[in-house]
Amino acid sequence: MRSGALRPEMQFATLAQQGETAQLGMWVFIATETLFFGALLFAYFVYRNLYPEEFAQAAKETVLWCGILNTGLLLTSSLTMVLAIEAAAAGRRQALTNWLLATAALGIAFILIKSYEWYLDYQDGVVPAVHFFMKLDQAPAGELFWVFYFIATPLHALHLSIGVGLLFFMLTRARRGELTSGYFAPLEVVGLYWSFVDTVWIFLFPAIYLVGRS
Repeated sequence: MRSGALRPEMQFATLAQQGETAQLGMWVFIATETLFFGALLFAYFVYRNLYPEEFAQAAKETVLWCGILNTGLLLTSSLTMVLAIEAAAAGRRQALTNWLLATAALGIAFILIKSYEWYLDYQDGVVPAVHFFMKLDQAPAGELFWVFYFIATPLHALHLSIGVGLLFFMLTRARRGELTSGYFAPLEVVGLYWSFVDTVWIFLFPAIYLVGRS
């Protein structure tokens, strides 16, 4: 589809207005999700302040190399997402599809590593209500750390999985010629979402993996 064939939805006067509205909607969504994750982190830090030793001992049980590797993957994916948007702005369709594929691959790699980490966590007996062995130096509040861990990390992985799905949707649109240098607002919206997911991890990583290790 040529850029000249692109038309805004009937409720919008121009493609620019349509794109601006979509971005505003994403910012509103990000604001609500920020409140959600912010409340979760606030509760975590309240209990961490109440039980610093127990939380520190529990955090030492996390698989640090998985957290570091996944942090590197997400930071790299932020770069490839920006490069995809730049390629769209320049009208380079092949580069756009390549960078979208790279971003999606990095996201999938994150999920696979995280899944393996959860398997290791299960083997170590740190999954509350499923397979949990309380260690003396963590009792009784150490389990609260793992409750937070198994709420926060699956929620983040869910958001990331949605992001990967959106990337493949953008890839389909790019191959159809629906993302051009004249209109690539949907890709920018997905880029905002992806940046939000990456930012959430930047806060989760030190809270989960670095406590008691500094």
